[in-house]
Amino acid sequence: MDEEIIMDEKIIIFDTTLRDGEQAPGASLNQKEKLEIAAALLNLGVDVIEAGFPVSSPGDFEAVKAVAKSVKGPIICGLARAVKKDIDTAWQAVKFSQRPRIHVFLATSKIHMKYKLKKAEDEILRLAVEGVKYARKLCPDIEFSPEDASRSEREFLFKVIEAVIDAGASTVNIPDTVGYAEPQQFGDLIRSIKENVPNIEKAVISVHCHNDLGLAVANSLSAVRNGARQVECTVNGLGERAGNASLEEIVMALETRKDIFGGLKTGIKKNQIYKTSRLVSKLTGFVIAPNKAIVGMNAFRHESGIHQDGVLKERSTYEIIRPEDVGFYGVGLVLGKHSGRHAFSERLKQLGFHLDEKQLDKAFLRFKELTDKKKNIFDEDLIAIVDDEISIVNSLWQLAGFEVNSGTEITPRAAVNLKKKGTILTGASTGDGPVDACFKAIDKITGIKVKLEDYRLEAVTSGRDALGEVSLKLRIQGRIVSGRSSSTDIIEASLRAYLDAINKLESK
Repeated sequence: MDEEIIMDEKIIIFDTTLRDGEQAPGASLNQKEKLEIAAALLNLGVDVIEAGFPVSSPGDFEAVKAVAKSVKGPIICGLARAVKKDIDTAWQAVKFSQRPRIHVFLATSKIHMKYKLKKAEDEILRLAVEGVKYARKLCPDIEFSPEDASRSEREFLFKVIEAVIDAGASTVNIPDTVGYAEPQQFGDLIRSIKENVPNIEKAVISVHCHNDLGLAVANSLSAVRNGARQVECTVNGLGERAGNASLEEIVMALETRKDIFGGLKTGIKKNQIYKTSRLVSKLTGFVIAPNKAIVGMNAFRHESGIHQDGVLKERSTYEIIRPEDVGFYGVGLVLGKHSGRHAFSERLKQLGFHLDEKQLDKAFLRFKELTDKKKNIFDEDLIAIVDDEISIVNSLWQLAGFEVNSGTEITPRAAVNLKKKGTILTGASTGDGPVDACFKAIDKITGIKVKLEDYRLEAVTSGRDALGEVSLKLRIQGRIVSGRSSSTDIIEASLRAYLDAINKLESK
């Protein structure tokens, strides 16, 4: 039987894009990028921002501290193992927040205890309690996670949860760490916790689901129906392996299926979802699949004649969510060659971008350059311009020019000019194609040895003069960095994306 739902009861949205999301291979973010995403999460209305794992590296520590200092309103959380060094480091990072939280975790499944921790149940119980008590002396808000809870023995799990609540944890998070659970089983686990942990009313039950079997959102929603009141998730479902539960899907499921979820609500500003989604995609280099629910480019497109006819007659025939509800503006024609700076600025504000004067100057110059190449400018073009030009990476290497020679009967050759600290450097190379030749020419100039791991090209808008957006990933000395750029010339877009990735490496 489902947990009785109280009208107007709130579901706490705990966003871990900056911690678990960043653990996705190739999604590494620097401090400025983390701050930009944190500001977007603030505007989105999330309740808790897990800003990172402070003890994992000096860079992560500084990033969590910077988020704690600058982002006012949400709880700012730092992750820590149940050891004093981790907890001390987490506290030193989050203590600057108006509302700090330390998130302590320790595995409780037999497989983790035997092979990873090599500890018995009694010792795990002792370490969990000691970790929470120690953290509670430093910080008033403590969350505890029994890692791999969905594969833990229930009786032992109940005992650990009861003990950490007595020790001072006000939130207990139930992770499906490897995405092993299925909805009925996971919902039953949450209900069993409510029925078998005597002091459970003293804590909020949270859930943290992974998507290894594609069930993260379904498991999270099942948990909510059975009493969980905090959901841990990431923008675009970003995360390790197959990712985490998707924030946008959870929020819109609760909103759209009120017949099932009753009065449950979140504090998310839904019209900020699409903008936040695109920002995270841009900064992490993870392209959003066209068929991704809620934020994919095809999410509100109808190809079938029957569907198109139905939508024209009544949108609700084939649309259960209005595109504008999540801030999806489509590709409406907005500006042209004779549009001025004021009109340009106003349209960016309507799209949710608020630029300073320097940023606006850069973006407007790019806009004017684009109008010389492209007759009609669409909202998606403007978003791409802002994504490209308002870059937070210091551009050590800048594209100064290029020339390619290619054809069916000749070996492609490219000459590339790069600017570094005011000096123009030139390199030339042949390649399997014009883009490959350009990349090899850049490698000669920079002297950096890289391997192209992934390359994708997609049209931002329709038509022959559409912007082409290139996203790629480079492997450099065991590290993966991403780059993205757009242009009406796909070779130029490729060059700029390649340099974007190299500049990110240099900035780190």
